[in-house]
Amino acid sequence: MLKRADDSVALAYCWAHARRKLHEISQTGTTPIADEGLQQIAALYRVEKTIRGLSPAERLVARKEHSQPIVATFEVWLNANRARVSTKAPLGEALKYITKYWDGLCLFLTDGRVEMDNNPVERTIRPIALNRKNALFAGHDAGAANWGVIASLIETCKLNAADPHAWLADALTAIVNGHKQSDIDALLPWNYNKACWKGSSHEHNRDQGHA
Repeated sequence: MLKRADDSVALAYCWAHARRKLHEISQTGTTPIADEGLQQIAALYRVEKTIRGLSPAERLVARKEHSQPIVATFEVWLNANRARVSTKAPLGEALKYITKYWDGLCLFLTDGRVEMDNNPVERTIRPIALNRKNALFAGHDAGAANWGVIASLIETCKLNAADPHAWLADALTAIVNGHKQSDIDALLPWNYNKACWKGSSHEHNRDQGHA
């Protein structure tokens, strides 16, 4: 787990995992408590569907108005049913899991940048996970770390609709031609399609780099 001396990293937990715990219970028969929890989580996802693509600030406003009351109701439901259900029962274990990560589950209510779940990340890393045996042949720890960096950059390109091969070629060309290290942010994948640093812009970067 990531640790920093100043505790500046806040861990956001995944509502999809919380939902999965209740869903597994609901598949075992008549489960009114689990079903009620699933209905409340579904209401949260309906809110998220309406704000997808909005800015973090806009998402935060919508979540404060629509999602926060749902989460407040869910917390009351959670605490009430934890008192009723045995902790050794499957449902009790599911409720205990959700309670354990409650603060992280609520983080999306205070930061519009945070997603409700990490499903997009899991979908993105699935090809890497399927390919993980290849990492056994990285040669040494530094090679494996470098492989991880390259894999992360490639997947970041895909998330930002940038051709990984074209981005890498243009970024390396810009660096070789003297792109300023202080302006490295301009070469990041999410700026590739927006910034004009392809083609003639490399000439501009070369001039800046040698200034």
